[in-house]
Formats: sequence, C-alpha cells, structure tokens
Amino acid sequence: MPQISEVDPATAHQWSIDGEAVIVDVREHQELAQASLDDAVHVPLSTFDPSQLPTDSGKKIVFVCGHGIRSLQVCQYLTDQGLLEDAFNLTGGVAAWMQSGLPLKSGTS
Repeated sequence: MPQISEVDPATAHQWSIDGEAVIVDVREHQELAQASLDDAVHVPLSTFDPSQLPTDSGKKIVFVCGHGIRSLQVCQYLTDQGLLEDAFNLTGGVAAWMQSGLPLKSGTS
C-alpha cells in the first residue's frame, strides 16, 4: 500500500548526505532564485512531469516546496496514481529548512 511520510529537515538533509535520498524541489524557477537546496533535483509543479523523477535510483524521494503544501500534493498524486510506493514530504518546506539553519544556495536560477 502506498505511503506518504513526513520528514523533518534535519533528517532529510542527513539522508541526502548519506546518499539515502534524493530531494526533489517542486517550487517554480523564480522561487529558486531566492534560495535553493544543494543537490536537489528541480521539477517545477507548473510543468510537473513524473518521468523526470529519479525513481530508478533506489533511494527515498523527498519532495520539498516553500512550506510543505505543494510537495504534499505531489506526494499524494504520485502515490494515488501508483507511480511511487513511498513518498516523503519535507515538513514545513524550505522555510523550515532555513529555520533549522541547514545549508542553502542563494541567488541561484
């Protein structure tokens, strides 16, 4: 049965460092210009294409947006359609990532 799990920023960051997860940022290009997560794969929601997801990596896929709402919608869509067995939503999104003091790139497009 497909499952969506919430994951906190520190855990998602550690998974990424350890090579256990891929972070997929569904924010739009102009949002990335303000701040982006290192090594995140960018698949904007406005042109979302599930074929762009790194599903063959064998890693957990953690979805992120500004505050965790759009990324949760993506998780729900992908699990409802049977495209992912397990999806992880970054609780609080990039805002929570920033509050946690985790590394960001700024001014990236």
